[in-house]
Amino acid sequence: MTLKLHLHPLSSFCHKVLIALYENETPFEPVIVNFSDTDSRRAFLDLWPMGKIPVLQDDANGVTLPETSIIIEYVHRHYPGSAKLLPEGAEHALQTRLWDRFFDLYIHMPMQRIVAERLRPQDHLDPHGVAEAYATLDRAYSILEKQMSQRLWSSGDHFSLSDCAASPALFYASILHPFGPDMPNTAAYFERLMERPSIARTIAEARPYFQYFPFKERMPPRFLQG
Repeated sequence: MTLKLHLHPLSSFCHKVLIALYENETPFEPVIVNFSDTDSRRAFLDLWPMGKIPVLQDDANGVTLPETSIIIEYVHRHYPGSAKLLPEGAEHALQTRLWDRFFDLYIHMPMQRIVAERLRPQDHLDPHGVAEAYATLDRAYSILEKQMSQRLWSSGDHFSLSDCAASPALFYASILHPFGPDMPNTAAYFERLMERPSIARTIAEARPYFQYFPFKERMPPRFLQG
């Protein structure tokens, strides 16, 4: 197998790349990183000392790549398949990259900040930082609601890189901070994402690990049941 993806099935950023690979029907070998296991952790840190998953390893070309958007673009260029996750037109591609960044920076990262707070020791809690994260989600939801008022997918009429980013960000964020009744466009977009076969597959593969999600008690039953 030429491509190896170092990942963990519960990781939201890993979901982003998995969705892209499944959309593209790209053959790859998943390598689960267990940071609780000394050997697994050491092997991964030897590969990528920053210690952030996922990481793509392309043995055929001697390439090791971190960062989700970079991984997806690399596969798009070097292992093209059935999916066109990056539009050919420069302006459309720019908008796709913009919304990819939007989901990562303004929904994904605040969501992870809230999750991380539950894992902090009691004497290191940061309620102000968590409040800022919720406020960022509110602003991002408002922008997304407007963006989705007249479109099928986040950057146009076709599923793209930005939707790969949107799915895990909104999946976990909606558990922590559900969409309000004044957000029908966002809610409808979320349901379209959840119905996508690549996304349903990614969630199904993560299901055995949901018991370890710090906010598992808030997870809707439909995502816990196969």
